[in-house]
Amino acid sequence: MNPGAGAADLERIAPRVAGARGPRLKVLLSVYACEPGRGSEPGVGWHVVVEAARRQEVWAITRANNRAAIETELGRHPLPTLHMVYYDLPRWARWWKRGGRGIRLYYYLWQLAIYGVARGLHREIRFDVTHHVTFVKYWTPSLLAFLPPPMIWGPVGGGETAPPSLQRDGGWQGRFYEGLRSAGRWLGERDPLVRATARRSAIALATTEETAQRLRVIGARRVRTVSQVALSATERAYLAALKPPSSGDPVRFLSLGNLLHLKGFHLGLQAFAAANLPDAEYWLVGDGPYRRRLERLIRRLGIQKQVRLWGFLPRERAMAVLGNCHVLVHPTLHDSGGWACLEAMAAGRPVICLDLGGPGAQVTSDTGIKIAAVDPSQVIKDLARAMRSLALDAAQRTGLGRAGQARVAEQYGREIAGEVFNTLYNAFVDPAHRRTAVL
Repeated sequence: MNPGAGAADLERIAPRVAGARGPRLKVLLSVYACEPGRGSEPGVGWHVVVEAARRQEVWAITRANNRAAIETELGRHPLPTLHMVYYDLPRWARWWKRGGRGIRLYYYLWQLAIYGVARGLHREIRFDVTHHVTFVKYWTPSLLAFLPPPMIWGPVGGGETAPPSLQRDGGWQGRFYEGLRSAGRWLGERDPLVRATARRSAIALATTEETAQRLRVIGARRVRTVSQVALSATERAYLAALKPPSSGDPVRFLSLGNLLHLKGFHLGLQAFAAANLPDAEYWLVGDGPYRRRLERLIRRLGIQKQVRLWGFLPRERAMAVLGNCHVLVHPTLHDSGGWACLEAMAAGRPVICLDLGGPGAQVTSDTGIKIAAVDPSQVIKDLARAMRSLALDAAQRTGLGRAGQARVAEQYGREIAGEVFNTLYNAFVDPAHRRTAVL
């Protein structure tokens, strides 16, 4: 199955259970990142929980610091079939975790610790199936696999790797990060608990084919590719309603995301300068440790008057900025998902991206322009050509934008993702189907 498969593809994943729905299944979810109203992994976690609870009886284990937002949302929109279980490590084990510092170790320890919680719940409730949802990372274990019920692992990502020449182009900070990431993956793939998770999972879902290959290497028997990124009908309607910029506005390119080397914004800026579009603008929404380097690059390229750095914006404001732009530029070096691409497509904006990872699977020649990722100079040259083409051809922008909206509706709806997971739950629980499911 390709990432973002539609309802017509469900039979390829797992056969449906014959007959009526019958009693709801009892499903246990592990969702470390889970928060309403958020994008990225917290949004993935929350929406998978909600879609599962609309179809089955669900218990979801998440961090205690997600409680306030979740309880507020459930107060507004109750879900009687959803039972949240909040757990955090003891205070002495989390004092050193601040923001992103120490989060990887904390997450690993949290995964180990919730095994006792999950085992106790299983003794009481007797789950039919379990499902690890977040983090979306293949090189850390999920001990749900050690419980008796079949476990669905993922979708998980992290197997994507940028070409070496593009890694080196990110400066010493980028090279340092990529080195740490590679070391972490190498160690994770040799972790006995990770390999046991892969072997014991009923099916491992990968966000991209690159991750699917890594999952097979570490012992997963059944692997399929499924996107973890999806938009609800409400989100799609909101984005579709964003009015296009007025005809008198300059053509605006937009990049959204944390200012990190791996987002490739330095490539986008160099391409924008090379495209030589004096009446166009390039807006960046986001903040991060790469900002100063990007500011220096902007000055060196002499495009200060055409570039606007918005800094961090809440999601609603960021989407409003998207509405004032014509084209999304998303030159990320490795990305399992690609929320910005789907949001831009849903808003009817064409996407320029590298043909890597999740964005490379989401964007087609009908919805945007994908750039081969060989080396920095080639990427910059091809990005510049794509920018110039879209800047000078309003009809092309309109056509790609409409096709993008249709693709998101057909392939990346949350209701579609909910049915994918629900079909898997039923297939692996029903003894008549368990052997043939997903094979």
